[in-house]
Amino acid sequence: MKIPFSKSTIQPLCTAHKIQACHPINIYKPFNKPPPPPIAVRMDTDSSATTSTAVYHHKKDKVVVIMGATGCGKTRVSIDLATCFQSEIINSDKMQVYKGLDITTNKITIQDRQGVPHHLLGEVDPDAGELTPSDYRLSGGLAISGIVSRQKLPIVVGGSNSLIHALVVDRFNPELNVFDGSNPVSTQLRYNCCFLWVDVSFPVLCDYLCKRVDEMLDSGMLDELSEYYGSVDSANQIGLRKAIGVPEFGRYLKKYPPGSGCGRGIGGEWDRGRREIYEDSVREIKENTCQLAKRQIGKIMRLKGAGWDLKRVDATESFREVMVTSDDPNKKRKKKWMEVWGRDVMEPSMKIVKRFLEVE
Repeated sequence: MKIPFSKSTIQPLCTAHKIQACHPINIYKPFNKPPPPPIAVRMDTDSSATTSTAVYHHKKDKVVVIMGATGCGKTRVSIDLATCFQSEIINSDKMQVYKGLDITTNKITIQDRQGVPHHLLGEVDPDAGELTPSDYRLSGGLAISGIVSRQKLPIVVGGSNSLIHALVVDRFNPELNVFDGSNPVSTQLRYNCCFLWVDVSFPVLCDYLCKRVDEMLDSGMLDELSEYYGSVDSANQIGLRKAIGVPEFGRYLKKYPPGSGCGRGIGGEWDRGRREIYEDSVREIKENTCQLAKRQIGKIMRLKGAGWDLKRVDATESFREVMVTSDDPNKKRKKKWMEVWGRDVMEPSMKIVKRFLEVE
């Protein structure tokens, strides 16, 4: 069950629970203010001469960063926020930066973007090699500069915490792994960041992720992977090959290539062997997706423990509701989910971002 996107739910979420309506609330002042006047500092070198040096106080650009494990609702939060605070979104999912495999990498659709501009989403040619954190720091920094120049709020959203770290720290050393515990995490940032951490109880999240894999398969994930494996350049696409689903279905697609008719019995039904390999692949995808979520949570805890000011928003109850809603088409259940999502996730998120933007 995907977290639903619906234009009809956005405005009520912005006005419900006494949240201000969607309109500019002077959030652009930090972006277009002229630099303050220079402060003259006297530097006495001797009794007969003085030197005056102009010192400018540079204000860091404000950036909202939405973090969380895969499948926790970060994308939905980013769209809801972006439609209320005029924003543009920068993807920080290391698999979604590449062109192709839109279902497998779970990219947000054009329709669900609701007109919000997205950057670094499906823009990198997978044949050009793997995108490094240093590459992302450069590209993401340019995207932030462009968004700020348009007097919009940059929202960085994605589950790849290594990319987020590379983007926002003041001094980034690509040779150091700050997540293995052997190197300290810097709290010196090159942007004025508001970190939103969307958290879901791990058992609840795993149940949801397993259902989401089934939904992705129903949406054509296997057909997409079959086409990918049949392409000439797929073997050279180092980065995209790491997407969950690509290696897991490798053995299945090698033994049962598309259009071969292998593994089909009377009436075109799959034989037992084909069904078993398919089910093993799906099981592996679900297990690896949950393990990915666990690693992502571990990295977030590492950043929080190092002193990053992460504002945690608990989406657990809303996910319990969405799981029930997926099994019950009753509209009352969907309304209940919307109420819980608005109360537990969007209300605190809106307040956090609003306060962040109001502080000079």
